[in-house]
Order: sequence, then structure tokens, then C-alpha cells
Amino acid sequence: MSSQGPKKVAAWYDGGLAGACAACFTHPLDLIKVHLQTQEKASMGASRMAINVVKNDGIRALYTGLSASIMRQLTYSTVRFAVYDYLKTKFQRGNDPLPFIQKIGIAVVGGAMGGFVGNPADMVNVRMQNDVKLPMEKRRHYRHVFDGLRRVAVEEGVPKWFTGVTMTSSRAMLMTVAQVAVYDQAKQMLLTTRYFKDNLITHFTASFIAGTVATTITQPTDVMKTRLMNAKPGEFKSIFHCILVTAKSGPLAFFKGYIPAWVRLAPHTILTFIFYEQIRRINGMIYTDNEK
Repeated sequence: MSSQGPKKVAAWYDGGLAGACAACFTHPLDLIKVHLQTQEKASMGASRMAINVVKNDGIRALYTGLSASIMRQLTYSTVRFAVYDYLKTKFQRGNDPLPFIQKIGIAVVGGAMGGFVGNPADMVNVRMQNDVKLPMEKRRHYRHVFDGLRRVAVEEGVPKWFTGVTMTSSRAMLMTVAQVAVYDQAKQMLLTTRYFKDNLITHFTASFIAGTVATTITQPTDVMKTRLMNAKPGEFKSIFHCILVTAKSGPLAFFKGYIPAWVRLAPHTILTFIFYEQIRRINGMIYTDNEK
């Protein structure tokens, strides 16, 4: 199939903007997910945990760490979307869609790079969210993401910014495959039917599919990432030690907080791609095959 001329593609930063907008709506769900994952024993459900947070620290506590969550999206999502879109335009020939296996490949690359770049903000985000769960004397009291990054660098060293980066990048690769590549493929397949057009309904349906797939395949690495980032110095000797400690609680321990994770990730995925599609239409760049 030959090219049909110029078309609009997303600017390199559109994915980060979309992710940051979505985070503003879904951050409380992410906070509850972190609290559930850092429990030693599953003593509280999501609803009880949310009530407990509000009861002890007020409703504003549900937005603890929002600055870090936004910064994470502006780093992690900016990179993974930008790399995915860039590589997609390089490999695509005319208007012929890329095979799904190629989409998976470029999503893995984008996810790995995004996970690495976003790790410092992600680590501060986890710590800030978990702070409200700790006794007052054990809280870190980071004022915002930049204060958290500065204090970690001063008190623990800059390398601490990359604690859990292996798990973060692994999860980011799976997440980008499950979100970006699956969304791209689902949207493509929906548009081949006579029931869907390139509109909000299609964007919602494709992103709902992507959000469900993403939650399922990333939950074990998400649990590991959260535990490693929130661990006290010396608590875990390695990633494998963390896996073994978690496994002692049974296989379901790797899916701790699955329902809250889905409740958080599905809306976040839906909102991200709805924002992304709208931002792309407003802010997208005109692209032709000559620019490859």
C-alpha cells in the first residue's frame, strides 16, 4: 500500500504530557496500590486502606507524592512514547501497518529506556506515597520530588536514585508492550471493522483492552519494584532475595493489590490514550515519508 501523503504524528513530548494529565486523576489509586504491596501480610483491603489513610492523615494524604508521580510521567512516559513513535516511523513503509511482533520489539526498547530515565522520580514517588503509612518518627517527610531527589543524593548517594532499576526497566518493557503496542494493535484491528471509526469510542475500547493486559502481565514485577524501592538498607541482598522472601507468602503474593492495580491502571491507561489522541490532534507534527 502506498503512502497517502502527509499525516499528523505525535510530538515527542505528547506521551509525557498525556501520562502526567492522567496521573492527576489516578494518583490516589496508585497510592493505595503501593500501600497494599508494601504490607508484610495482607491485613487490609483497598477500601479499608483508603479509609485508614484518610482517617489518619486527611483526604489530602491521598495525593501525597503527586509531584513525583507527575515527574515520573514527564520522564518515563515521554521517553517510551517518543522512542516508540520514532522507531515506528522509521520501520513503517508507507501506510502499511507494522506487524505486531515489530511493535512489541520497539515497545521493549522504548520501555527499557523510559524505565531507566524515570527510575529516580519513581523511587521518590514510592517513598512519598508510603510515608503516610509509617509512624511519624520514621517518615522521610520529602516536601516534593526535587526535595526527595536532593535528600536521597545527599543522605544515601546518587546511585540510590537507581535502586530497583532492573525491576523498573523490566516492568517498563512489559508495560510499554502491554499498553502502547497492544493499544496500537487493538486500535488498528478495531478500525478494520465496520463498527469503529477513529473516535473517542475506539480510543476508549482499545485502551480498556490495553489496560487489562498491562495489569495482568506487569503485576509481579510491580510488586518486586515497590518492595525494593521501599526497602530499608540491607533488607534485601539482591532481586532474587526479594523474590524468595515474597514467594514465602505464596504465589498470590506476586499479585498482591491486583484489583486496586487494575482499578488504577485501567483508568490511567484509558485517560492516557484519550489525552494522547487529543493532544496529538492539537499538537501533532505533520509528517511525510520523505522525513524518514
